Formats: sequence, C-alpha cells, structure tokens
Amino acid sequence: MEPGNGTQISEFLLLGLSEEPELQPILFGLFLCMYLITVLGNLLIILAVSSDSHLHTPMYFFLSNLSFTDICFTSTTIPKMLLNIQTQSKAITYPGCITQMCLFLLFAGLDDFILTVMAYDRYVAICHPLHYTVFMHPWLCGLLVLVSWVTSSLYALLQTSMVLQLSFCADLEIPHFFCEFNHMVQLACSDTFLENIMMYFGVGMLCGGPFAGILYSYSKIVSSIRAIPSAQGKYKAFSTCASHLSVVSLFYGTSLGVYLSSAGSHHSQSSATASVLYTVVTPMLNPFIYSFRNRDIKRALRRLVGVATMKTVAP
Repeated sequence: MEPGNGTQISEFLLLGLSEEPELQPILFGLFLCMYLITVLGNLLIILAVSSDSHLHTPMYFFLSNLSFTDICFTSTTIPKMLLNIQTQSKAITYPGCITQMCLFLLFAGLDDFILTVMAYDRYVAICHPLHYTVFMHPWLCGLLVLVSWVTSSLYALLQTSMVLQLSFCADLEIPHFFCEFNHMVQLACSDTFLENIMMYFGVGMLCGGPFAGILYSYSKIVSSIRAIPSAQGKYKAFSTCASHLSVVSLFYGTSLGVYLSSAGSHHSQSSATASVLYTVVTPMLNPFIYSFRNRDIKRALRRLVGVATMKTVAP
C-alpha cells in the first residue's frame, strides 16, 4: 500500500484510551459489556418491529434502520479495540485503518440522516396527521433510507479518497482507539490545507444540514403542539417525539462537543475518551430510550420474549 507520494506504510499504532496496564482488564470488561448490550438491545428492537404487524409503520421502520445502523456503527470500532486489549497489541494495518475510517464515516453519516428522516416523520405525523398515510407512503420511506445510504456512502468515499492521497511521517501513533479522519489528517507530513477545509466543510454539511432540518421540523412541531387546546392533547402529541428528541440531543450534544473541544488537539487522548460518549454510549442507550416509555415496543418485546420462552420450555 503506497499512500500519497509513495511513502511505504505498513501499520499504525492505536494508543487506545489508556496505556496503564492495570486498567486494561477493566476497560476490556467494561467495553465488552457495553458492546454486548448495544448489539442485543438494538437487535431486540429490530426483531420486535419485524415480528409485530402493529409496528409496521414508518416510525418503527426508521427505528429499526437506526438500530441496525447503531449496531454497525459500534462494530466498526469496539471489536478491534477489544482485540488490541486482549492481544496486548496496538497495531492496525494501513488498509485496515483506512477501511475502519471509511466504515465509521459511513455509519456516522447514516445515523445522522436517519435521525433527520425520523424528525420529518414526526413533523408529518403531528403537523399533517390527516395526510400522514399519503406523505409517508412505504415507497417514500424506502426512498428516504436509500438516499441516506447513498449520500453517506459518497461522503465516506470522498473523505477516504482524500486520506489516500496523503503521505505520512514516521510517527504513526494515533492517540485514539480507532482510526478517525481528523487524526489521520493530523498525522500526515504533506500539506493538509485542502483536507482540513474539506473536513470542516464535510462535517458542516453532514451535521449542519441534517441538524437544520431537525430544528426546522421541531419548530413546526412546537408550533402545532402549542395550538392544541387541551393539555392532555399537548402531552400526547409531545410524547410521540420525546424519545427521538432525547436521542437527537444525546447524539449531537456529544459528537459536536467532542469535535469542537478537540479541534486544536493533536496528541491528546482526552478527545478519545470523550468520543466514547457518541460512539459507544449513545448507541447503547438508544434501545432503552425508545422502549422505556413506548408501550408498543414494550408489548412487542414481551410478546417476543414470551414466544422465545415457550419454544425453550416446549417438549
């Protein structure tokens, strides 16, 4: 593999979250549990939605796609970190690093777009309830998810192709537990002015555009809720989007906080620790947020667990 001007790169070193040996078993156990909870929790959401015909609606269709994305999003980083801790090796090959970065950008962008599509779904449901079945037709829902995949893929490929053009110095230590785009750019020896411009432009477009769409949707939702005369009606309308609003706040609050706080940091591991919030904690909490006050999801999960239990105890 010959990146940039031909500098031979064989591998990078991921420094992880801590270099203290006594903390490695604790980190391994902690992140293994968090990863298993994330995968099982989101998988249960997908199975519940697919097995219950009452949940075959646009809102839960987008939720199942979000759960699938969260599983993939977490799986791009945590398994490699766990393997590095278990084998006491910090190495990751150059092709492996590029692949991990590309997949991370893909699923981070997809997470962003699906949250935006879910905000649009809530906007139509609350602001135009009589036309909901017309606006949120199954083919349109599928098209919105497809466009999200295509846009995220193009963004990931564009950013990855830019990194492939860079040449790297001898110091190949990445102060992170995965290959993140901004750290890769900071390691380069060649001029990275264009890459930095494109990085901030891409983050602005990928985060700013969807975030503006979410803000617009919720501004309209708030206006519609305020127009409802009864307090019970207002509560019922708001409760349908409370879970989504919680997830959006958690995802954007943590991810933007990490990027803004680490904008000038080149070798600090503090940003790596903070990145755990949106790469691990947020995907892990999503199933709990969506099922905690959602009676439909609770009912589907109970039915799913009941069927599984009956099959287990059946002779």
